[in-house]
Amino acid sequence: DPAAERAAAAQRDAARTVRPGGGPVRVGGAISAPAAIRKVAPVYPEEARAARVQGVVILEAIINAQGRVENVRILRSIPLLDQAAIDAVRQWEYTPTLLNGLPVGVVMTTTVQFTLDSATTPNSQPPTPN
Repeated sequence: DPAAERAAAAQRDAARTVRPGGGPVRVGGAISAPAAIRKVAPVYPEEARAARVQGVVILEAIINAQGRVENVRILRSIPLLDQAAIDAVRQWEYTPTLLNGLPVGVVMTTTVQFTLDSATTPNSQPPTPN
């Protein structure tokens, strides 16, 4: 039945719609950042660890109305760390953001910090007792 198919398609589209007239809203002003309910730590790439690369990767994430990360893009890159940051953030989950009582998608900036721990870096030796 074509009418039933159209109704089902419209219902699927409505579930994906983040707000009337457009895409996700940007966090700021009256729109609060959603609360993280699941954060997965990035896996430190061995190549970056061996090269002693550390720092902050800044990302822009689109969080859908259900609180799942839909899209991630790099705003500040550290080439050896970018993919690990993206892979981690894609697994994060948030509480849905409400606008006028309805869940909406949001665009937000997030950071992923990579710090070398001197005790776990390759070729480091434990301190010797005096």
